[in-house]
Amino acid sequence: MPASSIEKQPFGTLADGSVVDRYRLTGNRGIEAEIITFGGIVTALRVPDREGILANVVLGLPRLEDYTAPGRYFGAIIGRYANRIARGRFMLDGQEVLLAVNNGPNALHGGPGGFNHRLWRVESADDGALVLAYRSEHGEEGYPGTLDVTVTYALTSDSVTADSGLRIDYRAVTDRPTVINLTNHSFFNLAGEGSGSIEGHELMLNATAYTPVDETSIPTGEIVPVAGTPFDFTTPVRIGARIREGHRQLVLAHGYDHNFVIDGQEGDEPVLAARVVEPGSGRVMEVLTTEPGIQVYTGNYLDGTLVGTGGKAYRQGDGLCLETQHFPDSPNRPEFPSTRLNPGEVFRSTTIYRFPQPIG
Repeated sequence: MPASSIEKQPFGTLADGSVVDRYRLTGNRGIEAEIITFGGIVTALRVPDREGILANVVLGLPRLEDYTAPGRYFGAIIGRYANRIARGRFMLDGQEVLLAVNNGPNALHGGPGGFNHRLWRVESADDGALVLAYRSEHGEEGYPGTLDVTVTYALTSDSVTADSGLRIDYRAVTDRPTVINLTNHSFFNLAGEGSGSIEGHELMLNATAYTPVDETSIPTGEIVPVAGTPFDFTTPVRIGARIREGHRQLVLAHGYDHNFVIDGQEGDEPVLAARVVEPGSGRVMEVLTTEPGIQVYTGNYLDGTLVGTGGKAYRQGDGLCLETQHFPDSPNRPEFPSTRLNPGEVFRSTTIYRFPQPIG
């Protein structure tokens, strides 16, 4: 069942005079999502607690100019390639592709001019869904091929369980061989935006393996079992329970910032990748996806310099990202699932952030 209504209002104006609009989707149980056309950013997602009280469960910034600053990914569509590509280069059909480097020696989240910093066109805003479109020209940020992308946001609900959620469908085509890896970069805090640390949230991941990284957060190429490590979330564990252990991977990333390999993801139907419970409010979030991996990032580099929509400073550990994706650096790792897209093919991906009835 789709969202019951969509409302539009201006959000701000870019330096070139382009108007940025905000769309509010309202659905079952009062759940609301607010999305702006700059970066396709989810600026708010309001979900009820066990008492039925709505709170925004994603971190956000109060002004458009806060989102346009370099390196801001809050709630945005990430592309052309989510996560990192080593040294900003890879080989494609015998030719070296050179990308914009913006994260130490590596390319991160599509480069400094990635999809998070682009103005998206509204293709439609009716029937309970907001469809955003963007054409990424050949050579943008170094990527080959002109890529036409659409991203559809819709609020959903189950008529039996009354579970509701935010569904994101991605689609893309290209005119020449390229690579693609799209995700959403929302920071979640189920206790409510600005409420403090997410270390008390309980996390379950449907993942018995993960991909360790080197000193620059590039996968080593290994796929390692999580059993017996602080990366074992196959049963629910508080996020903060082991985050300060001296495990080398936690030290390198200053916490969790790793790709987990989702178990049982083989077809085109979304499978459960993660489940998060916030005991204080009773809110529960389940992440379902068609992607083979999920990046778990615990806001390790939030340093208190940004003030959120609720007037509180964001500090380390105040938000949890669950970025459904193909694996980082896949263009340089033939052993990883391929991120290649050819002319005549259609890239499709679906992720659902589902909110079951609160517990307790």
